[in-house]
Amino acid sequence: MTAWDKLGVIVSPGRYPWMASHAGPSCVDVVDGRVFLYITGRSKDNVSSIGRAELVLDGAAWSIKDLSPTALFDVGELGAFDESGVSYPWLVRRDGRLYMYYVGWVAGGRTGFQNHAGLAVSEDGGRSFRRASRAPILERTDAEPFGSGSACVFLEDGLWKMYYTAFDGWVDSRPKAKPRYNIKLALSSDGIRWRREGRVVVDYKNESETVIGKPMLLKEGGVYKLWYSCRGPAYRIGYAESADGLDYARRDEAVGIGVSAEGWDSEMIEYAFVFDHRGRRYMIYNGNGFGETGLGLAVSGARE
Repeated sequence: MTAWDKLGVIVSPGRYPWMASHAGPSCVDVVDGRVFLYITGRSKDNVSSIGRAELVLDGAAWSIKDLSPTALFDVGELGAFDESGVSYPWLVRRDGRLYMYYVGWVAGGRTGFQNHAGLAVSEDGGRSFRRASRAPILERTDAEPFGSGSACVFLEDGLWKMYYTAFDGWVDSRPKAKPRYNIKLALSSDGIRWRREGRVVVDYKNESETVIGKPMLLKEGGVYKLWYSCRGPAYRIGYAESADGLDYARRDEAVGIGVSAEGWDSEMIEYAFVFDHRGRRYMIYNGNGFGETGLGLAVSGARE
């Protein structure tokens, strides 16, 4: 079991208007030894957008520099699938371009919101992005009519593969409806047009678990290692392994990180992103309030 040593909150909301209330689900891009954070912020009006900062790491020591004063990637056109916000970035570098898969959402309706997966592309290394399409890359289908959420995308043997959060209906509970979702697989030849076959990668553990999402994948020594967020009574980070990237065995007990006894991540813990840097393994994640208390950092092994 990997043991994670928590290093505390590294980005707190409130510094700039685009992240006034939340510093939420984020991802990392490591380029030439430099670590860039792509952070979902939320304004005081509940509009989400994506900004960037550099995370400087030296073992267990860290600092943040060049945090975007304004959003790097903002909401879509009025009436589009991402008119209310963009969030949950995932990055893939390919042929000199940086592909950013993200979640666009629309507020309103009986459920309160609707989510769909989108794609933006950067030609300048991540300093700016343009939408690949004003429409979602995973449209509604009869088999999946409720929308799609956060994804992780990777290339393997010339094929693009996506683990994505697939909405599996809503529970009409009071005071508001609650979604159910798990993680499924989609395939593509170009990273833009996707084929879905309904294959579930990670499914619910029992009837009390209603949410499995925000997939995060590393392949190491022939083993596919998958982190995700799951919710029974409250959000936790889960973990599973696979030999083929198709059939996963859940090993939540081996995740090595949970809620703290008190403080910013004492009630819930979610939205993990795991990466390696200079021989160390790190995890960024959120705690209470889905980013309301900030973005945190942990490192595997004992603190230096």
